[in-house]
Amino acid sequence: MEQKEYNFSTNKIIEEIPTFTSRGITEFTIHDSKISGDKKSLLAIISAAAEKAPDVFFTIPIQASVIDGAVVAAAQKIYCTLDIPLAGTVKGDALLFDKKLFSNKMALLNNAGLVFGFDMDWGELPGDTYKSFRDRLDFAVSLYPNHIDFAQLELKNVPVKPTDIYSSKDIDFSRDIAFACKVFYSSGRAVPWFNSVIKPLKITPSAFFADFAEWQRCSSCSFETGYNPQEVSHSEIEKMQLVFLQQKYEEKHREQLLVAVQDLVRINGAFSRVVSDGEETIIETSYNPDDLLSPQAYDISSFCDNVCLESCKVKVFAGSDSPDYKIL
Repeated sequence: MEQKEYNFSTNKIIEEIPTFTSRGITEFTIHDSKISGDKKSLLAIISAAAEKAPDVFFTIPIQASVIDGAVVAAAQKIYCTLDIPLAGTVKGDALLFDKKLFSNKMALLNNAGLVFGFDMDWGELPGDTYKSFRDRLDFAVSLYPNHIDFAQLELKNVPVKPTDIYSSKDIDFSRDIAFACKVFYSSGRAVPWFNSVIKPLKITPSAFFADFAEWQRCSSCSFETGYNPQEVSHSEIEKMQLVFLQQKYEEKHREQLLVAVQDLVRINGAFSRVVSDGEETIIETSYNPDDLLSPQAYDISSFCDNVCLESCKVKVFAGSDSPDYKIL
């Protein structure tokens, strides 16, 4: 798909939106950070998109503080993802982070069924530490973002300089954890099942990603080897996820839950490929898909104790309005 970049003001974006469909534009990303904090501009752009380009996918940057009922109601009318900076505020020598603000705002988005992601960094702001970065990442994952992006993983970015509270070694560790998150969580489309799957391991997301980063180094698919998840299929990343999850569950002596974990990863992966790639999939599961896709599966330990095994061959396909499945 050809990508082009333009320098547009808010008024110019609104003026151009009605031409998108005739010009064959299917995706449009706004990069202007000024717009992200301007509720009036955001609502005007979203309104124009809903009226004039309902089939175009918009990526819209937005500050968490701007999100409210009006923004949520408007965003529900278009095909979009909201990209939200998840960073602290510098006050004196301290880096402060308002978890309550983000929890409340992301609850609005999740309750409305909107897709959103976070933009994160490490070591960029005064007062940041390796522990603070990992705490932010753990918190971010707990809010169920569709993806977590790290601009610092792009080669064109200037490397972070170490400080007396953020050593060069910790900066490297942060980069590897961020890349592991990018591959396993974002490119791996893990949001529907990730929190449920790591709960029985009794491990934080950042610790899980740190372990996966080590696995990547040993498997020649790390940041340093130049591995690019965009250059491989989702199915290939899913194979990596399943191999690593089996390793972790065996390490933690939770093998009895593995069958359910593997089913969850495979069926949700199949749904993601229908949506993102238009790819139909036939998978074999050890549990009925009705059970795997029910709220019961949020607690895997309870699920395995209370749900009966039922071998199924399942076809996941594009339905008339949304992805669907049937047992063959």
